Amino acid sequence: MTAIHMKGYVMAEPRQVGPSNYFNVKDIDSLAPEHADLVRRRINALGPAYRLFYDEPIEFVRGSGVHLYDVNGQEYLDVYNNVACVGHAHPRVAAAIAAQAAQLSTHTRYLHRGIVEYSEQILATMPAEIGHIMFTCTGSESVDLALRIAKHQTGGTGVIVTRNAYHGVTTEAAAISPSLGGLASLPSWVRVVDAPDARSTDLEGHADLGQWFAAHVQAAIEDLLDSGITFAALIVDSIFASDGVFSDPAGFLKPAVDVAHAAGGLYIADEVQPGFGRTGSQLWGFERHSVGDARVSPDLVCVGKPMGNGYPVAATMMRPEVMDKFGREMRYFNTFGGNATAIAAAQAVLDVIVDEQIQANAASIGAYLRAGLGELATRYPQIAEVRGDGLFIGVELIEPETGAPNEALMLQLVNGLRRRHILIGTAGLYNNNLKIRPPLVFSRVDADRFLTELDAELAR
Repeated sequence: MTAIHMKGYVMAEPRQVGPSNYFNVKDIDSLAPEHADLVRRRINALGPAYRLFYDEPIEFVRGSGVHLYDVNGQEYLDVYNNVACVGHAHPRVAAAIAAQAAQLSTHTRYLHRGIVEYSEQILATMPAEIGHIMFTCTGSESVDLALRIAKHQTGGTGVIVTRNAYHGVTTEAAAISPSLGGLASLPSWVRVVDAPDARSTDLEGHADLGQWFAAHVQAAIEDLLDSGITFAALIVDSIFASDGVFSDPAGFLKPAVDVAHAAGGLYIADEVQPGFGRTGSQLWGFERHSVGDARVSPDLVCVGKPMGNGYPVAATMMRPEVMDKFGREMRYFNTFGGNATAIAAAQAVLDVIVDEQIQANAASIGAYLRAGLGELATRYPQIAEVRGDGLFIGVELIEPETGAPNEALMLQLVNGLRRRHILIGTAGLYNNNLKIRPPLVFSRVDADRFLTELDAELAR
């Protein structure tokens, strides 16, 4: 096993990869008879690779805004699901999907005004250097396409990711996602670097966190070259969601991007989770790392999940010069990517984000929520740190006496909050971070309810 060093202690790489708040199938008999039967049928039909959340799974039948409703009509506050970024079952998005599906839904090899107009609008939100967009159905496909373009452009195959990254489930995207299968699952052309954790990272003589992270990326590039592998791309989710949510200080990513470019590689911004106003301060997560004249501009940008508010639509955007060689020499099409109904959903989401000032809401409610969580941290020493921006927040839980990751407490909180009708997720290499990323229409009332229930569960 690989030893992971953190301040004051050393741990082996965890045996279980990914979140540990999944339902244990050994506990089926503890469920209500109707749910036990449904779980058994699900396992028989879907097989063992699928997972269910919580020690007592929930059967949802309806959603509205930031609320989900189970089969018995019980309401739950959703503090986890970022896919429905403008709220579950948003009427404008639902109406746009229904209207377009009733009229026409076909692929991108016919002329259609919707895809052109939407493409022009979303590209206008990007840095001026980003000039093309290609549509897929999922974020995984978008990452897969970005890797394919990057490798074709650079002639290299080497890719650098963070230690607990998640970038998708296609063969190529899964290969660069250590959170799916652990370090042992990674192919020879992938190198990992530790996430830029200001709390647990020894800067090792570097001036700041940005220089520390850049030095580790440089070392990974050199290790690839020593193995005869040409470097192709550095890909990061700009809020490092799966690693535990790391966002400060703003601008720390730029030195690593500069190192990647100097080595002839490309920077791929995985915006599937931090994009579309999630971070509040900016529409796109990578924009937080442009400070003053020190700008960060990706070579390729991957988006998905929130793009259609639950309808499967995603995309890869890129600099035209990065796409030129691929466009001349390779053939690409996607039967369902960018179909007319998908574009109608995406257009409605973009319109709602603008018209309902959702990014501003994410900024203000996110700041309010982080302040409330910070106050809880002063009373509960198990909370080591509250991190994030906008409505993407990580709460790191530790053993106060040792500083060791406290996965047991995380599991108690996740399942305890579920019994209080609050839905929350987890993140981090050691499964000891609460992951807070509700629909972006979350209100102060919703934040207060969550804080009250979290306080009560911590006290319990």
